[in-house]
Amino acid sequence: MTENQAVQQKSVRRNRVVAAACFAASLITVSVVGGSQSATADGTAPDAAHRTAVAARPVTAAHPAEAAAPGLGSAGLVQSEDYVRQGLNPVGATIDLTGREGLSACSGEETMRGLTAGKATGYASVTWTFDTDSRLKESAASAPTGTAADTWEKQLVALVQECQDEPAGHWYYGAAHTLTVNGGTARWYLSYNGDGAVSGGAAVLRTGTRVAVVELTGRPTDVPASVEGIVTAALNRLRS
Repeated sequence: MTENQAVQQKSVRRNRVVAAACFAASLITVSVVGGSQSATADGTAPDAAHRTAVAARPVTAAHPAEAAAPGLGSAGLVQSEDYVRQGLNPVGATIDLTGREGLSACSGEETMRGLTAGKATGYASVTWTFDTDSRLKESAASAPTGTAADTWEKQLVALVQECQDEPAGHWYYGAAHTLTVNGGTARWYLSYNGDGAVSGGAAVLRTGTRVAVVELTGRPTDVPASVEGIVTAALNRLRS
């Protein structure tokens, strides 16, 4: 396979993932299926104690943290108030606790469960939609040891950095920035569209034995400050 063919295949794979993600983002409410649940700005979703039941006490998009899982629950993910502080208005959230959600547009079909070989002590992910064309996806895992967390963090960084070098006219991630909050660390990157304009960002997070990847697509209100603000909030939420 030539280098040009490899680049074309990678671009086709990522464009397919992006298209599927955009379609999914248009669905504000999703039914409860196999450990995943959804909440909307005015809708409901089952809580942790009754995830297997159709009728359960509701939670709202403002507080998906009520959905918990052993080792790691959605309490460790960004919440709606974190976005409001950055000028974004969330209208829906879909939560999954299985680790089977795709990590990001850059990672193709890779999931957190696949990356960790199913060895995490807990998984949590959320996809947020907003009243603009922006969307955010966060996937997190809790490692059984610090050594495992080190390995997973390096794997996530490698996945994200694959999208720093793209052909002209393709979206890409810019240079890495580093951030430290309450002992947690993050590498975050601005995202640029095919015209070279900033259109969101991504980050790999690590705090204790927890790791996560966050991706914001679309143009936030105040780039890059809003991307850094969301990454900061995500680090605070992820603390063990």
